[in-house]
Amino acid sequence: MRSLLERNRRGTATAAVLAVLVLGLPGCSDDEEKGGDAGPGAPAAAQNDTKKEVRTTRVEVVEGLGAKRGLNASALYDRLSPGVVTILSVFDGGASLLGEEGGEGGQGSGFVLDGEGYIATNAHVVTTGDAPDAERAEEVYVEFSDGNRVPAEIIGDDPNSDIALIKVNPAGLDLTPLELGRSDDLRVGEPVAAIGSPFGERQSLSIGVISALDRNIESLTAFAIGNAIQTDAAINPGNSGGPLLSAQGQVLGINSQIKSTGGGGEGVGFAVPVDTVRRSLRELREDGSVDYGYLGVTSQSLYPQLAERLGLSGPAGALVVEVVPGSPADDAGIEAGRRKIEFQGQVDIPAGGDVILGVDGRKLSLRDDLADLISARSTGDEVKLDVVRGDERRTVKVELGERPERAPAQP
Repeated sequence: MRSLLERNRRGTATAAVLAVLVLGLPGCSDDEEKGGDAGPGAPAAAQNDTKKEVRTTRVEVVEGLGAKRGLNASALYDRLSPGVVTILSVFDGGASLLGEEGGEGGQGSGFVLDGEGYIATNAHVVTTGDAPDAERAEEVYVEFSDGNRVPAEIIGDDPNSDIALIKVNPAGLDLTPLELGRSDDLRVGEPVAAIGSPFGERQSLSIGVISALDRNIESLTAFAIGNAIQTDAAINPGNSGGPLLSAQGQVLGINSQIKSTGGGGEGVGFAVPVDTVRRSLRELREDGSVDYGYLGVTSQSLYPQLAERLGLSGPAGALVVEVVPGSPADDAGIEAGRRKIEFQGQVDIPAGGDVILGVDGRKLSLRDDLADLISARSTGDEVKLDVVRGDERRTVKVELGERPERAPAQP
């Protein structure tokens, strides 16, 4: 899997692999007036009192998109492309945006969330390195479709979902917020569009369909990002952080990764689903970070034949493969089977241990697997696990711990 971030280091272009998208936070009304030349988030008192200059933020509310005949690419681009931005990040002591000698620069995409100047993108666009050693960019700039380029501040980044929230001073800018959709009712085959800056080519449009749902992609902490959207819309390095849009113009996800043998788009791209994006952006705006609950198990999804081979009555669930010592699951007595079997070409399948069938009364499925349901909780939350071991079925109460900065290495 390759990320979609385009970086320049000491004059040499290198393609990394990851992308970020935005969340639609509450907008503000038209003709909202802000102060003038202060930096991002500066109070009105910091403005130039002598000139008494007032710069107006104009917010363009997009309505009426949604062709019943399918995706109208031209109309969608005309209405929404002003809400998609190019993000330029400077690392390592002040490198130029062109990758001149002295540091590193990165370029990705993002989109406007509201009239207050909040913008969503991928965490890997504004940070460098993997958790727990990632470092934020020293400078971030946002370039709009009308040519305006303004500094931005990083409000927070979430390496577990590869999401970041940044903010610009909206004074004097024309802002077009994008609307967040939902990811729970998507269907394979639906038309989608991606807008971003592949290879630095600003405001580029590509179209395709949803190729698959319920994919898992790896985050910057090596924990999985579940329910990712697979698309054949062309996305390439530089698309990271840009929106994957529905025919109605709603954000369905943030373009983040590609599978590639040569470093370019080959029709297999992945977006972080918008429901995950929404939760991450909300907590980043409130707290500057996102809290994820931690159970401490490695599991394997059951399928009917394996369930029958293990003597289980239900066809779905999470077979516990490993329990992290000292984790909440370990403290609650969850165990993996010590006996190993081989089945349908897979070796070392644990037998005789626990199988988790549901969380808080919600049955596990291919779409709602154990990792997805636990990730939606926070540290300190108590969950009830429906667990079966052999002929014994029981309910286990577990208080979730704090997710480690990086997923434990698999044996």
